[in-house]
Amino acid sequence: MDERRTVKVSKYLSKHLRHQPQRIGLTLDPSGWVEIDVLIRAAAAHGFPFTRAELDHVVAANDKQRFAVVGSRIRASQGHTVEIDLDLPPAEPPAYLYHGTVAGSLDAIRAEGLRPMNRHHVHLSPDRETATRVGARRGRPVVLSVDAGAMHRAGHVFRVSANGVWLADAVPPEYLRFPG
Repeated sequence: MDERRTVKVSKYLSKHLRHQPQRIGLTLDPSGWVEIDVLIRAAAAHGFPFTRAELDHVVAANDKQRFAVVGSRIRASQGHTVEIDLDLPPAEPPAYLYHGTVAGSLDAIRAEGLRPMNRHHVHLSPDRETATRVGARRGRPVVLSVDAGAMHRAGHVFRVSANGVWLADAVPPEYLRFPG
């Protein structure tokens, strides 16, 4: 499978497993799962056919592990805008986590902290390198340090997705460290 096809199928899966399942007639279960054969049939019926082998390749090749497959079902690992419960247990975070953003967002972040915006959670990275890549998707990246240990001690709940992304409801500004 060539790289362009891999990216195209991955974007299609993200769109319909995270944001618009109803657009192709999918109904995700409360935890975001759908039967793979139902997904493949729905995609074909809506003009985007792909095979199970292509889907398996996209899941295996995705460096961010955006999708999880268990048995005959698939779901997006996180980043949903549709209402689902990933059913992830609370987890104790490392002392520091990181968030990649761009300079244009810093004033709002200083005032309000990190908010989930149109997602269900704030996404945090376990290392600066990952946060840098995340921030670079929107321009020149700025990496913020999150005092996750202090947040956890103060009662904030963290969860970690299957692909290692840390999730929090919000990060108040007092737990953020800005560069420079």
